[in-house]
Amino acid sequence: MRTRWLPRAWMGLVYAFLYLPILSLVVFSFNESVLVTVWSGFSTKWYRAVLDDAELVAGFMLSLKIALLCGVLSTALGTCAGVALARHARFRGRVLFGSLLNLPLVMPEVIIGLSIMLLVISVQNWFGIGGRDMVAILIGHVQLGTAYATVVVMSRLRELDKSLEEAAQDLGARPGQVFWLVTLPQIAPALLAAFLLTFTLSFDDVVISAFLAGPGATTLPVVIFARAKFGLHPTVNAVAALTILAVTLVVVCYGVVEARRARRAKADVI
Repeated sequence: MRTRWLPRAWMGLVYAFLYLPILSLVVFSFNESVLVTVWSGFSTKWYRAVLDDAELVAGFMLSLKIALLCGVLSTALGTCAGVALARHARFRGRVLFGSLLNLPLVMPEVIIGLSIMLLVISVQNWFGIGGRDMVAILIGHVQLGTAYATVVVMSRLRELDKSLEEAAQDLGARPGQVFWLVTLPQIAPALLAAFLLTFTLSFDDVVISAFLAGPGATTLPVVIFARAKFGLHPTVNAVAALTILAVTLVVVCYGVVEARRARRAKADVI
């Protein structure tokens, strides 16, 4: 009896450790008091106040734009890199290419942000273009996101049966047709997973964005981090609760889509 309940109790403690802070944040987002940790009554006024906070709205919109662009670009670049590494075992510079792709995964984000900031400043001084703006933030996020997308796509490609691609080539399909008609449909779930992963990494990034943000180009996490230095306002709890709701909806939708795809695949096999 003790052996059976011990794993469940341990799992319950793990879930409580992970999700109780998030739950408390959502609860206090409905707090009427200005003090974020003192409950004084139920209210939704802070959600209305979020819409009147121009800095938060602008930061959210900028973060959303950068995250969407980062998800698309990182997934596209990661797919190209994954195909090169998984389908072309030997080419000159393969080891160096793979090492450079994996480098952002182990390099501290402080180094990535600082190096890109110095590059941006140098380009601005030499050529008079660029600066610490949305493009600079996007470059930093894509550099990190491409590494994660490559790992996701490459792992999926290595699991695929190459005989389908070889059969398509034997039937006269060109390499481009093989990729678009055979390979791409099979790795579509991995592409969606890579997009969601890189989108999330970009949207909640603080370190790289803090180095590359400038006047008029400040992402939502940087805004929240800057305000946290002087004490959090209840509107921050409301923004966080809305973000949690959006992420939860995306995860649930992705789970439903994957479940339906698995059922269709199972039905096709039967």
